[in-house]
Amino acid sequence: MLVPVVAGIDGSAESLAAAEWAAREAVRRECPLRLVHAWNWSPRSADGATDNAAQRHLARRVLHQAEGRVQGAHPGVRLYEEQVEGPATAALLNAAEQAELLVLGSRGLTGLSGFLVGSVALGVVAKATRPVVLVRAGEDQEDEHLPADDGSTSMRTGYRDVVLGIDLGDPCDEVIEFAFEAARLRHARLRVIHAWQPSSPVSLGPGDIGLVRPPQREGEWEGFLKAVLQIWRDKHPEVDVVESVSEGKASTAVIRAASGASLLVVGRRTTERPVGRRIGPVAHAAIHHVSCPVAVVPHD
Repeated sequence: MLVPVVAGIDGSAESLAAAEWAAREAVRRECPLRLVHAWNWSPRSADGATDNAAQRHLARRVLHQAEGRVQGAHPGVRLYEEQVEGPATAALLNAAEQAELLVLGSRGLTGLSGFLVGSVALGVVAKATRPVVLVRAGEDQEDEHLPADDGSTSMRTGYRDVVLGIDLGDPCDEVIEFAFEAARLRHARLRVIHAWQPSSPVSLGPGDIGLVRPPQREGEWEGFLKAVLQIWRDKHPEVDVVESVSEGKASTAVIRAASGASLLVVGRRTTERPVGRRIGPVAHAAIHHVSCPVAVVPHD
């Protein structure tokens, strides 16, 4: 069986938006869609049995609602659903292990750009070994596309850019490959950005770029970025790629570049730290302050 796209469903508006986004992605990838709802098991006392029956009934209702939304918008998608017992974070992490990617919802902040990300979503993003995409409530199919000539939304126009935030100090293949594939599937332009900050002489390490004049530093970074991307351009000649470098904080550059994008792709290092796994500052800023869907891709 083909590896599915998995969407975590809890009945909220944001999880329904995630389910519809996941259905579109499953169609693009020509793979099935799996809807997963997790519920906590109670001890098998009299009250526990009643609670479990009620939770199973709620899970069926939540999954049927999501199934109806998905099939109404994408009747051709291959769809199946599953109830799983246990804490939501653990259940979704387990589901992600058998997925192309996992899609979760995040609540949009009224009047502001960004996500209000719950503890479950943050826990999954911090520990998942497969890509996780966060989708805000209200995300529609038209939002992925460029506006029509009159400025109105349209599904007949091309896709908005896919944006990749890249760390040239650690340009990981998994993250770059995901971004190129996302752009290829959408026939979209891939915009790759890197932000650099000036280094003092004492902070420079072996191989670091430390030219005196900022314009020269920028030119060096541009050349390095082109060299890193060349192998991927050769592998995906059909993808239109534009790249840019800028001086400043990476999180600020990523948030700015993602404005008007169809998808933002960032990486997350999976290395275990003494205090446990973390999302990282750039991914953390992206999932809290970017309004388009955000793909967080784990890498070693």
